[in-house]
Amino acid sequence: MDKTAFYQDARVGTLGPLEGVKVVEATTMWAGPMAGCVLADLGATVIKVEHPDGEISRSLPPLLPNSKLTVPHETVNRNKQNISLNLKSTTGKKLFLKLCESCDILIENFKPGTLEAWGLGYADVCERRPDIIYLSISMYGQFGPYNDRPGYDPLAQNFSGWSSLNGDPEAGATKAPTFLADDLGGLHGAVGILAALAHRNRTGEGQHVDVALVDSLLFQSNGCLTSGKLGISLPKMGNQSSVAAPVNNYQCADGNVYLAVVLDRHWKALCRLLERTDLAQLDGTERKKRCEFIDKVFADWCGMKETKEVVSRLNEIGLAVVRVNTYQEAGEHSQIECRDMLQEVELSDGSKAPLTGPAAKFSRTPTKIRNGAPSIGADNFRVFKSFGLSLEEMKKLKEDGVI
Repeated sequence: MDKTAFYQDARVGTLGPLEGVKVVEATTMWAGPMAGCVLADLGATVIKVEHPDGEISRSLPPLLPNSKLTVPHETVNRNKQNISLNLKSTTGKKLFLKLCESCDILIENFKPGTLEAWGLGYADVCERRPDIIYLSISMYGQFGPYNDRPGYDPLAQNFSGWSSLNGDPEAGATKAPTFLADDLGGLHGAVGILAALAHRNRTGEGQHVDVALVDSLLFQSNGCLTSGKLGISLPKMGNQSSVAAPVNNYQCADGNVYLAVVLDRHWKALCRLLERTDLAQLDGTERKKRCEFIDKVFADWCGMKETKEVVSRLNEIGLAVVRVNTYQEAGEHSQIECRDMLQEVELSDGSKAPLTGPAAKFSRTPTKIRNGAPSIGADNFRVFKSFGLSLEEMKKLKEDGVI
């Protein structure tokens, strides 16, 4: 489909499908901010509440070129508004609860019990906004024998068993190179919010949504938890696959390609291309048994060819294959550009950077990065003025370290 045709019925001036939904986000680091980022990208008004000293993601490397701003913070906090507020202070708590009165959703990712101790737990917020949808994201969840233990993304990967299957078969357990558990926790948080919002629209009832990093990672583990519980063997496959062959990373003269042959008819097509029709009758089970031999057959064919030729010739016969790219190479690709996965955005310091765009595309309510991550307290004046605070009162709050 042509891109223009996809967007031909788009509404003009829309922020996205969640336009009109208001979110208050009291979060730090990645999982909570990711949930807020998804909702903000979808058009919701997301007001991030940040400690006046700033949160940890503002110092996470890498820095953007010629800037004090960091790539992680700008990535996960774009499309939001920002107020600074010390939630431990009595006045800060009152202002936060006042803000919650006008919001549909609250997102937090503190250690369970933290906001309750500050008088800002689910029950406290419900007194001000009975139909609030209150999302809590944590390592182990709000209940369970480990609920009061701290934890971070790589710990979730190792506790869940995920890292035991990752990496080279000859190496030990290996964590993902990205914040995988945080990302999945944020996504499941956003999905949970949307489900709770649909329920509230039908019944008027709000609720507490509880998302654990460990649970989110296990849910997305392709049934490995069930296999583990039943004692079913889970071999560590590296770049190979436990269900098909040939599936692997293969070296060419100028780089690598990744090929995945799942269907028998695709295997037969590959055999004709390789002039190895003697192997064409091997079904999937037989190919798995002889995967090392099959890998060598294809690797020998690739070895003296350039990746462009290999990808082109395999695509011509309908096989699934890609050149193995770095992120730098992916960032230069026309497919990435066409899908708007890099969007030039003006940041809070006036510089510009290509930020990763929203994944889901909407034909009627298109989404985009509307603004970079705000500076700390960028929206203080507007938000607190709406509460009836005067400029003098705001100055006093700043002097007292509340904002």
